[in-house]
Amino acid sequence: MRIAITGASGFIGSRLAEEFRAQGHTVSAVRLRENPVLSPSDAVVHLAGENLAQRWNLAAKREIRASRVDGTRRLVDAIAQSAERPSVLVSASAIGIYGNRGDELLTERSVPASGFLGELCQAWEAAADEAAPLGVRVVKLRIGLVLGPHGGALARMIPAFKLGAGARLGSGKQWVSWIHIADLAGMVRFAIENPALAGAVNAVAPGPVRNTKFTRELARALRRPAFAVIPEFGLKLLFGEMSTVLLDSVRVTPEAALAAGFRFWYPDLAPALRAALAPE
Repeated sequence: MRIAITGASGFIGSRLAEEFRAQGHTVSAVRLRENPVLSPSDAVVHLAGENLAQRWNLAAKREIRASRVDGTRRLVDAIAQSAERPSVLVSASAIGIYGNRGDELLTERSVPASGFLGELCQAWEAAADEAAPLGVRVVKLRIGLVLGPHGGALARMIPAFKLGAGARLGSGKQWVSWIHIADLAGMVRFAIENPALAGAVNAVAPGPVRNTKFTRELARALRRPAFAVIPEFGLKLLFGEMSTVLLDSVRVTPEAALAAGFRFWYPDLAPALRAALAPE
């Protein structure tokens, strides 16, 4: 199979490219320049986008939105102009589409939120949906906190936890919806290979946890204490509006993936953390 990937050099994209090549597929990296060129492909995986982990001033918001919404539109234009269109587009989205929902159990049918991140994700997904009239099956993976070695959120957390400075965030009651990178890669493959799967798919493990438990389990996996607390006002001072990513309670279940028959390697947090932290 010929698979094109945007964001192929990133944390998730590099893992996918490595796995696809190991399985004998041909992988091509696509750069979303002004006029991206798409080589003949059977599937396109769209992961490119400006990093959300920064202060969301006006310039940053413009860049984040442009990279996701305008970048996705450029990709769809490239698909439209391709002499041989792919059969499927698997496009990244984020569980930030749901916003801060307390203890509500969220499925793909839950109403999206307002606010910068919720509206960004809705526009991002709408841009991907523009490929559907071209005869391309569109799968939008609403990705949670990705756990894996060599990058992502864990790479930013581990130094503090190793120093014994791991901390609960705010009240610690907020739900954290996560997924091991091996399961995320598996879900991308599953989305490509299953023609009945289309639309929004929550790319999270079936075992969301509260921030307090996540902090405790990560500290335990690293054999370090974690007694500190970073108060909500401190996070808002440090990160501004972006602190909502850390403080919002988003309790998500992978209803569509489970219904379609997807099975997780790491449905529970403690084994997922051990696997993510194990030396390769």
